[in-house]
Amino acid sequence: MLTAEENDYLTRVGPSTPAGELLRRYWFPCAVLQDLTDESPTKFIRLLGEDLVLFKDKGGRVGLLGDHCPHRGASLLYGRVEERGIACAYHGWLYDTQGNCLGTPAEPADSLLHLTVKHKAYPVRKYAGLYWAYLGPLPAPEIPHYDVWARKDGRRSIVIQPRLDCNWFQAMENSVDGPHAYILHQEFLTHRAASVGSSNTTQGFTEGIAEWRYDPAPIGIMKTRVWKDGHAESHPLIFPNMLRQGNSTQIRVPIDDEHTWHIRIEFTPTEDGREVDQADEDVLVRYDEPYKMPADALHPGTHFDMLAQVAAQDFMAWETQGPIADRSKERLGTADWGVAAFRELTKAEIAKVQEGLDPMGVTRDPDQAIIDTNLSESLKQMSRRG
Repeated sequence: MLTAEENDYLTRVGPSTPAGELLRRYWFPCAVLQDLTDESPTKFIRLLGEDLVLFKDKGGRVGLLGDHCPHRGASLLYGRVEERGIACAYHGWLYDTQGNCLGTPAEPADSLLHLTVKHKAYPVRKYAGLYWAYLGPLPAPEIPHYDVWARKDGRRSIVIQPRLDCNWFQAMENSVDGPHAYILHQEFLTHRAASVGSSNTTQGFTEGIAEWRYDPAPIGIMKTRVWKDGHAESHPLIFPNMLRQGNSTQIRVPIDDEHTWHIRIEFTPTEDGREVDQADEDVLVRYDEPYKMPADALHPGTHFDMLAQVAAQDFMAWETQGPIADRSKERLGTADWGVAAFRELTKAEIAKVQEGLDPMGVTRDPDQAIIDTNLSESLKQMSRRG
């Protein structure tokens, strides 16, 4: 178990919090490309507890600014985009994508007021069909070229899942919780389990597993399940906020302390291994229906459709722990050592940031090679099941 202070240390994501400062060393997807159009060029974004506005000006530049105009606090979500930036709808103060104030209408012609105004602004990049934001100290690192996102011998698609109404850390702990898959998801995982034993509602298919391993890896933690017949399968937790499972990366984007944007980037290889040139604008996007009804309610005031799909079961398990799980009341067992390992890794990477170092997974090489996440092996496993 953790103390309340230790729990906050690992879970809170706002500015100046230990985990929040760690997370601000990474790029996060904040919108899909289709979210910004000529007809609708602005979008409200809440990321790491900060209220922001994503916009595309008429020159095609994309920016991410603080929601509230520095003048009188009106929201820039309703701003008017111009060639040079976005103008507050209230009094017309104009900002470029760097947060520079370019004009203050109604001030005297010789006023230099605009030169004294600097608005909160963060870098934005377009990659793999998404807009990505970086909220940390400059210079910004590069977006890592994980194989799921960067391989050319296939096509990518994006799945936008319903908002997860709990803290990001609950989803990440699940990524190194091997036994849950063979109990919680037992209705969906009979492809191999059926060959090694039958299921019951208490043990699921756990009796078919000889060992779960959680080994340190350059990108995070490699999770391996070893079946009693000797077969083994591995896929990684990519630190700090992703699970690479099957043909996808599950990205857990902390909206704030109690909400998470959960998306998947999926990779489908070409049958003959040929390379394809897929533009960011050609990445297909699918939106999952809510996993619970009412969709905006919290446990126990809502109901999850437990047999709809694996994701619905996961969301139930994560959300019903509470908006932020109270880990001072938990009782961990020996099967939970992957969870404990992720907590220790997070503490160690927070300490790096506090020492002024880059944490795990931060890359500054614009010519970086594609990063292997054991995707090829996972694709082979999927092919055998198919």
